[in-house]
Amino acid sequence: MRCYANQLASKLQQRLELVYMVLGDEPFQVQQCCHAIKTAAKQHGYDEHIRLSVTPQFDWQEIEQHLNSLSLFSDKKIIELDFADAKAGQQGAKVLKSIAERPNPDCLILIKGNKNGPEVQKTAWFKALDNIGLFVPCYEITGHHLHTWLNGQCQQLQLNLDGDAKALLLESTQGNLLATYQELEKLSLLYGQAAVSRQLLAPVLLNQAKFDIFDLTDALLQGNSKQAVTIVARLQKDNTEITSIAWAIAREAQQLFTMQTRLQQGLNKAQVFKECNIWKNRQAITEQALNRLPYQQLTLLISQLALFDRHFKQGTLACPFQAITHIALGFCQPVNVALPIYHDPI
Repeated sequence: MRCYANQLASKLQQRLELVYMVLGDEPFQVQQCCHAIKTAAKQHGYDEHIRLSVTPQFDWQEIEQHLNSLSLFSDKKIIELDFADAKAGQQGAKVLKSIAERPNPDCLILIKGNKNGPEVQKTAWFKALDNIGLFVPCYEITGHHLHTWLNGQCQQLQLNLDGDAKALLLESTQGNLLATYQELEKLSLLYGQAAVSRQLLAPVLLNQAKFDIFDLTDALLQGNSKQAVTIVARLQKDNTEITSIAWAIAREAQQLFTMQTRLQQGLNKAQVFKECNIWKNRQAITEQALNRLPYQQLTLLISQLALFDRHFKQGTLACPFQAITHIALGFCQPVNVALPIYHDPI
């Protein structure tokens, strides 16, 4: 049964399940949910905690031994399986299905991992465990959900942040929920229940925004120039390989070029999305880009990317990250300035 992270507390108050699957690529939420489950389990007498990391070499007989052996320390135990990015494999799937078929009331199974997509949810072992337990998917919190989460955390910590302070905090820790929470804890120690304004917050706030290349391509599709520049600067600070950034931008430009070509040939957008494998959750921002970027602009961007690649390999770029920012801005608005490169040697 599915239960979202913000619903977990009430579910744990109602009753304790024998199986929990906390899966997703938002590490702070995964950590918080697992902590809440283990705390509730201990209140029900599950005092022993066994943690196993699933690797390609993991011996699945180990979990069977723990399930079938008596505990020296407690009548009940928690068995935590940390999948990270690993897969169950054939043997693991067999063991997990047997757990679902014959659950041990003295063993609570807690499975956590970074993947919760269709490739996981369609497996036989997931479906079997889902029938007897609780599945907690952990997604990145954005938009109004993020503001709701922030308000809830402020209430729990009895923090009094005004609207401008909250906006600054979210901007400085964007994409890094753990950093947001850590800053809230720090503010609670510094100011207690006193009113916290943007002016009070700014001097003690660390910029811990966390972005990846996919955040950049989303900003480009949305035409958000400010966000694109911020992300490129952060990627540079994090020593992200510029060739990887250029590859991701080129992939988006080429795909948009292909889609514009197909639209000019008479296909409608639904047909083009299907042909180009654009997932439903990305169709809105892709449509924004198609409406904003005409065929000629995409042709220019592709030629600039080719120019970037050639001069980068030749070592004649004045500043690679400045050049890639220049190209990124071209996704958002026309940039009538030449790509910043050194002159070719005579």
